[in-house]
Amino acid sequence: MLNRRGVAISSVTEAQALSDRVLKKAMAAGDQAEVFHVVSTSTPVHFEANQIKAVDVNDASGAALRLIKDGRVGFSSTSNLGDLDALVHAAVETSPFGAEAKFEFPGKSDYPDVPVYDPAVEESSLEEMAALGQRVVDELRAYSNEVQVEGGVTRSTMIITLANSRGGCVSYQRSGFRIGFEGTVISGEDMLFTFDGQSSVSPITDPSQVIANIKRQLEWAKETAIVRTKKMPVILMPRAVSSILLNPVLAGLSGKTVLQGTSPLAERLGEKIVDERFSLMDDSTLPYVPSSSPSDDEGVPSRRLPLVDRGVASNFIYDLQTAGLAGKTSTGSGERGLGSLPGPSAGVLLVGEGDKTLDEMVSDMDEGLIIEALLGAGQSNILGGDFNANVLLGYKVEGGAIVGRVKNVMISGNAYRALNDLRSVGSEGRWQGGGLYAPPIALNEVSVASNG
Repeated sequence: MLNRRGVAISSVTEAQALSDRVLKKAMAAGDQAEVFHVVSTSTPVHFEANQIKAVDVNDASGAALRLIKDGRVGFSSTSNLGDLDALVHAAVETSPFGAEAKFEFPGKSDYPDVPVYDPAVEESSLEEMAALGQRVVDELRAYSNEVQVEGGVTRSTMIITLANSRGGCVSYQRSGFRIGFEGTVISGEDMLFTFDGQSSVSPITDPSQVIANIKRQLEWAKETAIVRTKKMPVILMPRAVSSILLNPVLAGLSGKTVLQGTSPLAERLGEKIVDERFSLMDDSTLPYVPSSSPSDDEGVPSRRLPLVDRGVASNFIYDLQTAGLAGKTSTGSGERGLGSLPGPSAGVLLVGEGDKTLDEMVSDMDEGLIIEALLGAGQSNILGGDFNANVLLGYKVEGGAIVGRVKNVMISGNAYRALNDLRSVGSEGRWQGGGLYAPPIALNEVSVASNG
């Protein structure tokens, strides 16, 4: 892995040494300082129009410096690690205009053992990755010669190092392996989009789950069904759960919106806010989960944090600055990119499972919709919980059976009201990407508008 000046950074030890050099220079100019350093490489194998298209190698390296001088926060970042003086100078120059620091950087801590690196990822050959992707293409094409397949197989590695002037220091390696494919069927003006993906810390050698889920979507969408404009039960598949239900709840539990006075949950901590069958946990300590980590992006140790416990709002999410402003303690929820200051954000989200299989959820429904995917987030007033979204892929249920795909359909409602009117919570959760585990969730009444 090379930075722009061609300086090889290939180990945690070398990354720590570079961070120490930045920190030493920064402490000569400020009162407190923190260095966030990331080195990454990714190799995606792209497939397009049913065949391999390209192989890329993307290397990146950079550092962000947060400096407290005269009680205010200065910030700068760079990918040119050959000029550390410029990085420090920029942070000093911005500090008079920065926010008043309401925190101190965390000191030396004991971090949980959270394995998120598998050296076997780096040993995965391009030939193996290409063969994996080709198997997805071949099996989907064997199922339907009308489907056009595109997507990719990607391996990645990362070294993340954070050090500060109070002795806080954490450095770890992360690996990732991802398969993601779309299956598109075009018939005249009608376009059907299907998708599935799988992420892991270790190499994925069997794409059967991805293939099976795309086949299922194609099978359920073979026929077209008409839906009327009215309120009806809706089953949200795991992909749809996040945008419709979780985003508003997470926005309401953010320490930032609580401080701003815009959160509808600001005065409701410890109160029942939704149905007791709904629980939401943030847990970045889970081993071998792609989004897990021993600490957040500010060096605060990761921990298991209940957000909604059997319907009760349990914790707000704080980074260092929002916690300081609120007179609270950071929940280890600071998230950042190299070019931005940290903000409060969840790490690895787990939606509690229920007691109904998907088949049972469908068979219990006389008339309703299953929503696989939505077009866009669909939030019209995220803090209030309102949603209004186009259905990208959904299916009609009649008499307890799936009868076909719906087209030109929108849904609308309110996430909080929907979560207080649950029909059932599924027992078969799935990982979405590397940071969300969710089951299907059935809602009793959602407004459905049809143009078809």
